[in-house]
Amino acid sequence: MKLNKGTLLIGAVILIFTLFRYFSNTQVNEVTGETQHVALSVNDEIAMGLQSAPQMAAEFGGLSSNMNNQALVKEVGQKVVFQSSASRTPYKYDFHLLADPNTVNAFALPGGQIFITEGLLSRLKTEDQLAGVLGHEVGHVVARHSGEKMAKDQLYQGLLNSAAIGTGGDMSVTQIGQVVAANVSMSFGRDQELQSDDLGVRFMMESGYDPEALMDVMQILKDASGGRDVPEFQSTHPSPENRKEKIRAAIDKYKVALGK
Repeated sequence: MKLNKGTLLIGAVILIFTLFRYFSNTQVNEVTGETQHVALSVNDEIAMGLQSAPQMAAEFGGLSSNMNNQALVKEVGQKVVFQSSASRTPYKYDFHLLADPNTVNAFALPGGQIFITEGLLSRLKTEDQLAGVLGHEVGHVVARHSGEKMAKDQLYQGLLNSAAIGTGGDMSVTQIGQVVAANVSMSFGRDQELQSDDLGVRFMMESGYDPEALMDVMQILKDASGGRDVPEFQSTHPSPENRKEKIRAAIDKYKVALGK
């Protein structure tokens, strides 16, 4: 295939712009100490989370009417944040119990809006387990995973556009690039989950909760899946067994670091 100089030049310009945008959006995370590439400012993250929260709640049947459970989720969540290093971040943390009794799920929006379903809460047996779930979700917020993921997606899309235009729209090159980008993105998601487990252990220990309870949560999630095992390389989440190993390592690490 003969390449056109004009399309090659346009592709090169897109490539340079994409790389410049990605590597110029660099910030140091005040809790993890990592240098990160993020596509959102802190204020953008907070605004996005607040704007998206009502819609996300509606997708799970709205907020739970069980005021005791709702209060428990908020109390434990606030303790995990304000008695740990997560309190050093500028996010507006709020914790919500969703009415859905069947879905076993918890998730965090950018900026500190955190949700857990009645379906998951009903399976938890202790306050420490609840702290483990919420600590993990706080970890996503603290580690700025949404902004990091958005920056990565923009990078991959820019690289694909550069390759597609530079090769004159060669679909084979574009399709190969899409497959590679999708797999890299999946791996990135698994790494984020493991980092959130690590931070969850840290926040639990700092706030006085037993981090061993997070190991129990992994078993609860495995049981809730009904034994369906998806190969880890095909999933955005690590396997529960892999997560248990990493959680054990994190517990040992923070026992030393925090003098527990």
